[in-house]
Amino acid sequence: MSTVPPAGPSPTTRVPTRKAFDMTAPTTPTPTGPPGAEAAVPTGPAGAEAAVPAGPPGTDATGAPGQTARQSTDQAAETTRRAPSRDRYFDLLRAIALFRVVFYHLMGWAWLPVLFPSMGVMFALAGNLMARSLKRRPPIEVIRGRMRRLLPPLWLLGAIGVTGMLLQGWGPNSEGHPGWWWLHLTFWILPLSEPPAADSLAGVHGFVGGDWAYELAVPLWYIRAYLWFVLLSPALLKALRVLPWATILSPVVLCAALEFGYVTIPSTRLDSTVSDFATFGACWILGMAHQEGILKRIPRYAVPSLAPAVALLGLWYALTHGFKAGHDLDDIPFGQALWSVSTVLLLLHFSPSWSEWPRRLRRCDKLVTLLNSRAVTVYLWHNVCIVAAATMWDQLWGFEVLEVHTPWLLESSWPVLLVTWILTAGCIVCFGWMEDVAAKRKPSLWPTGSAGRGARAGAHRA
Repeated sequence: MSTVPPAGPSPTTRVPTRKAFDMTAPTTPTPTGPPGAEAAVPTGPAGAEAAVPAGPPGTDATGAPGQTARQSTDQAAETTRRAPSRDRYFDLLRAIALFRVVFYHLMGWAWLPVLFPSMGVMFALAGNLMARSLKRRPPIEVIRGRMRRLLPPLWLLGAIGVTGMLLQGWGPNSEGHPGWWWLHLTFWILPLSEPPAADSLAGVHGFVGGDWAYELAVPLWYIRAYLWFVLLSPALLKALRVLPWATILSPVVLCAALEFGYVTIPSTRLDSTVSDFATFGACWILGMAHQEGILKRIPRYAVPSLAPAVALLGLWYALTHGFKAGHDLDDIPFGQALWSVSTVLLLLHFSPSWSEWPRRLRRCDKLVTLLNSRAVTVYLWHNVCIVAAATMWDQLWGFEVLEVHTPWLLESSWPVLLVTWILTAGCIVCFGWMEDVAAKRKPSLWPTGSAGRGARAGAHRA
């Protein structure tokens, strides 16, 4: 996965260029998971028995007095106990990851991916959900469901973005190979590789800079990587059940082979795909291993003892290979792989598995629910929102009184962050409904869950 160092905050631009997602949800009233997660509808266990037919008052189906009420109560309790529940701890991690990726793409601070490796966390959560689905449904059905949830929001982004690029002069001759341009354009429909975008356009003066198309396409590498992980998941799950630790460690070994030149990929597009799998594949597989109960077999002392050592090795490797602002973990795949897999392992090891919010976190319920509901929308649109926010904020330099008396304010990225989230909220309202359509739910403009739902979120399916 090739990256370009982010541009630091300045009066003219505060938007870093292409980086890793140093980043698949509920509607009213039921939340869902990340891209491709099943509908958040509480269900009974597979193969649950039908309700006991009612007999005369005070009897069961066979006429035995006094049994019907007790059997119905026991059966309802068993169904509730075995019904899939939503893990609010995972929801919280996903919300933090989304917020952090927006924060990082604006600020470009090198230490942010170290503080919280959003990419690895998001892939681990998605892998957990994928393994859960594969337990209950055939692989083809699960893959089709994931793609159905993932692709329509991308198509909406492409319909708007590609149309805007074409209107501003982008076309088949932009890449120098018209035939390949048309072929690459199909990646906006099925992103097996990253869709193409214009490098520089006229933009819209005062509202969005000329790099808006490029920044619009920056997050799409994650969509491509996610799709490949989904397609590979049935095979990965089978391998995980046969050779668990060899399967978990294989992406890290591949990452090391790529890093030290033992394996080379001639194609740039194929190299990006393989590199992303090598860097984050272990995180996805760890999420599946958590769902399969494999991590519970590890002695309790092993993870806290070994994971920090692996993390420090990854950080040491990064520090000795140019880790700094503009060249952080995203540009050092081996360091990123070690740091991410160790952090994910610790987060999964200490996972409290909240079926309902702890008292101190209940106030976060609506915000976390919204971010999980619109995870794809926030991720797809936040970068162009940063470009627009920075462009509009820079217009204030035209006011002499502000330039003379408050240059520190105009140079600050914090107001741009606020404007970015306001614009992202607008995108949630304008485009987020497509996630509901993709999930075959009733569209909602602002899905924060019903009032007072709070602890009942645990009853929904992740």
